[in-house]
Amino acid sequence: MQDKPLIVQSDKTLLLDVHSPAAEECRNALIPFAELEKSPEHLHTYRLTPLSLWNAASCGFSTEDAIEVLKKFSRYEVPQVVCAWIEQVGLRFGKLIIVPDFTEKTEAESELEKEGDFLFLVTENANIYAEIKATRALEKYLIPYPIDTEEYYKFKNTNSNLPIYGFKLSLMDRGTIKQELLKLGWPVKDEVPLREGEPLNINLRKETSNGKPLTIREYQEEAAKSLVGDKGPGTGFGTIVLPCGAGKTVVGMTIMSMLKTSTLIVTTNISAVHQWIEELLDKTDLTKDDIAEYTGENKEIKPVTVATYQVLTWRPNKEGDYPHFKLFKERDWGLIIYDEVHMLPAPVFRVTAEIQAIRRVGLTATLVREDGCEGYVFSLVGPKRYDVPWKELEISGWIADAECIEVRVDLPMEKEIDYAVADSRSKHRIASENPAKVELVEELVKRFPEDKILIIGQYIDQLHQIAEMLKVPIITGKTKNSERDVIYQQFRNGDIRVLVVSKVANFAIDLPDASMAIQVSGTFGSRQEEAQRLGRILRPKNRKARFFSLISRSTVEEEFGANRQKFLAEQGYEYKLVRSLDEYTNCIESKI
Repeated sequence: MQDKPLIVQSDKTLLLDVHSPAAEECRNALIPFAELEKSPEHLHTYRLTPLSLWNAASCGFSTEDAIEVLKKFSRYEVPQVVCAWIEQVGLRFGKLIIVPDFTEKTEAESELEKEGDFLFLVTENANIYAEIKATRALEKYLIPYPIDTEEYYKFKNTNSNLPIYGFKLSLMDRGTIKQELLKLGWPVKDEVPLREGEPLNINLRKETSNGKPLTIREYQEEAAKSLVGDKGPGTGFGTIVLPCGAGKTVVGMTIMSMLKTSTLIVTTNISAVHQWIEELLDKTDLTKDDIAEYTGENKEIKPVTVATYQVLTWRPNKEGDYPHFKLFKERDWGLIIYDEVHMLPAPVFRVTAEIQAIRRVGLTATLVREDGCEGYVFSLVGPKRYDVPWKELEISGWIADAECIEVRVDLPMEKEIDYAVADSRSKHRIASENPAKVELVEELVKRFPEDKILIIGQYIDQLHQIAEMLKVPIITGKTKNSERDVIYQQFRNGDIRVLVVSKVANFAIDLPDASMAIQVSGTFGSRQEEAQRLGRILRPKNRKARFFSLISRSTVEEEFGANRQKFLAEQGYEYKLVRSLDEYTNCIESKI
């Protein structure tokens, strides 16, 4: 029993002994239904939550499966209260179902109601029905409706005599209702068939434009199939989680080729828009006449349109409408791809709530959101359909072998008093802009002359200082998009070896030869930012990728740094803590 790696506690926390021989197997088994909270050296802490269990249930991972995993790996007997809670929470999934309008109508009724304008929310449980009926937040969306039990079970092709309770709802309110019900602790099983969009014959090429064979990796094909399914009810929507560098764009294009329909792709910035268009032209039989860019610079709409979140969420004043939301209805889209879905802004959540009838996929390296809106992704875009451990892909050679190094540096004496009397936000900035980091960056660039290096940070003045010192290009939010594209291409071509970037390069930028990242400052304790920044260097290559984080010793940066590292620690990455570069390079030399 002592060889087993897991300790299950009554408060629904799970302690994983990382030194156990079965730790890796257990960690992979926990990923579908448990969330990582803490990851120090010896024991990693996971927690069971309703959302983690419902997410698992949406993808066919049952409560019985979860309990079986706990019993298999638990060092001690699993507390009965935990098993009972898992079963109780799991039972909530599937108690509420949204179904299409299945009622038979007279001719007069059909004239008043267009087919498909209304849906039904149904349950077999009278108590659940009563609770929802009494919820004021749902009054304006749900109309109590007497369900003909015989007619309902005939529609479901099921034999049962249980009474059915239901509400009528507008098609446009479908997503909002799912959000509100999730807040009440009632996840909705959505069984409404998705409508078919405008057909578009999209096929993957056998060879890319440079003549190389195009091979879809096994996990990429599995990810695409997990979303498309049999195209029946309950399929066609969800989130696919793959590490940066693992080819999420290829997964998106594979889904497009399977569905063969007009597609809207929404991504984080104009550089990412251009990358999507280049990839589509390189790997599919689409032509330039089939693809349009909808951004602040160009606003065209074609069968495949690639837009930015920024243009969609622009409005002339804070109280006005979002004029570019019309893009979601400009064509009969059959698929919407939300790239970097963890960045989905609140206004786009709103429009996503209205267009639940369209097949949709979210692509991301991590579903972690610091604002706690993972539930919105679950209820509006769809549950996690596919995930694969980062280290698994590393071992297979699909992403780079990477190591993470945290270098701690002292604040200069003249900054210590400023730091001591500053408020919490100012403390973070003083620690982040520690001038000793600039010298350290210069030393790192000198010590690794063979690496292509990204220097990433939060504070623009600090980044300009570094860029000026190293005499290298810098990209910030103020850099023109045309200039960004030129600099990125120069980096890809090898014309420049070192590039300084602000957080604009956190997402959706493909720099395949980057082998080292130096993080001089970050957005407080953002776990998803840490994962995205490591992701900039994870394209497979013939050398080890190195991710350096520079942290001011004995400051709030240490605490924020520990929080930032949580997600990557859950993926199996260890941070080497060193006090100096000499300590690190001596360690490297001793291994050679």
